[in-house]
Amino acid sequence: MVFQGFGKDALNFLNALAGNNRKEWFNEYKSDYEDWIRTPALQFIESMQEPLQKISPHFVAIARKSGGSMMRPYRDTRFSNDKSPYKTNVGIQFRHEAGKDVHAPGFYVHIEPGGCFLGAGLWKPDSQALLKIRTAIVEHEKEYAGILKSSSLKSFNWEGDTLIRPPKGFNCDHSLIQEIKRKDFLVGKTFDEQIIFSSNMTTVLAKEFAKTKDLMRFLCLALELPF
Repeated sequence: MVFQGFGKDALNFLNALAGNNRKEWFNEYKSDYEDWIRTPALQFIESMQEPLQKISPHFVAIARKSGGSMMRPYRDTRFSNDKSPYKTNVGIQFRHEAGKDVHAPGFYVHIEPGGCFLGAGLWKPDSQALLKIRTAIVEHEKEYAGILKSSSLKSFNWEGDTLIRPPKGFNCDHSLIQEIKRKDFLVGKTFDEQIIFSSNMTTVLAKEFAKTKDLMRFLCLALELPF
């Protein structure tokens, strides 16, 4: 089925879920979730397969109800005081084929009433991955500095956490020390929620992801992953 955009009731459903975040309510309106959220989300994911291939053949769009690019609607409440069982947003990640979880290099789409955004990069990588990226920045300083200054990234914001002090083994006087101190290598930007109601959503978001291509290539090669 061709992706025609989300229906106008998609955000209404998420708003209603935010005010009725209970298993009983969700079960009662599960058919609405399927019609307004999951079905169009899977159609959007399928529509992104070809555009992603043009950026890199190693990032995948998997239109599957479970274990694919669409994140589960259930919250992990084990370590949270908030025991609300459901996420009130739609999360979609197009991750590298070598990735097993959300910490892999990937492109991300977040749909939420009043807070739609997209992202690209690496979120909370493990210590080994961080060391590889930081080392690559030092070894390819000019290349990475050029990526940071590129016009294609100017409309994005850098997201995530940063160390207070330089990591062990890295020169505190390095010209890119602020980059080396990053714990996340992630850029993002908001987008108008009205875009989700259009069949043009695929084209618009794919163009934004393409602007991060040089950064994504650098991160993948630093991690010894094909791009």
